[in-house]
Amino acid sequence: MRDKNCVKLTEEFLKRKFDESEYFSDKAAEKDYRFEHSIRVANIGKEIAEKEGMDSEAMVIACLLHDISYINKFENREEARNHGRYSARIARPFLEEIGIEPEKIEEICYGIAIHVDDEADFPGERTIFSQTVGDADNIDRFDAYRIFENLKWVKYDEMNLDEKREHCEKLLKRLESYKELDFATKTSKSMWLEKLEYQIGFYEKLLSQIKNSELR
Repeated sequence: MRDKNCVKLTEEFLKRKFDESEYFSDKAAEKDYRFEHSIRVANIGKEIAEKEGMDSEAMVIACLLHDISYINKFENREEARNHGRYSARIARPFLEEIGIEPEKIEEICYGIAIHVDDEADFPGERTIFSQTVGDADNIDRFDAYRIFENLKWVKYDEMNLDEKREHCEKLLKRLESYKELDFATKTSKSMWLEKLEYQIGFYEKLLSQIKNSELR
């Protein structure tokens, strides 16, 4: 379909933009996380695309670029919420440069643009392909690493026993509710439920250990 290794070119472009980013210049850990997350999302997207008969190369490219706007500083929550749309703007000229077909560029950019909140700032079609970019992103965000991130973010190690119990109970209810979310493909939904069950199992064990920290 394409006469060059567009995936390799995209990975190199992503790494170069991250390395050149002024924002990331003193944030090595954040840069590494964002790059590694992009790679994981690309691998998830590839698996879904292959199982569902989609263009897996284009999917990998879309997933690699879905968060590229993190090279810039977001001044507020609104800017952060727009990062999918910002990423699509960065991706488009690069995709044109490496010779991706115009119709595929539109689908890739639309998928990148809507992956945060299902909204784009340009016309497009919510195809199975475009929706899968966000699906792959969500699947990675609820894998094992997110457990570590969540506990670190809420400063779990600084909580007392009651606070730890409350946190786990609230989180378990939220995770259970996420089982009802819709996904674009059966493969995405299956992968999503697998990640949720893993997290639910972890927090159930953690909650059990918390409850066992008091004499009964």
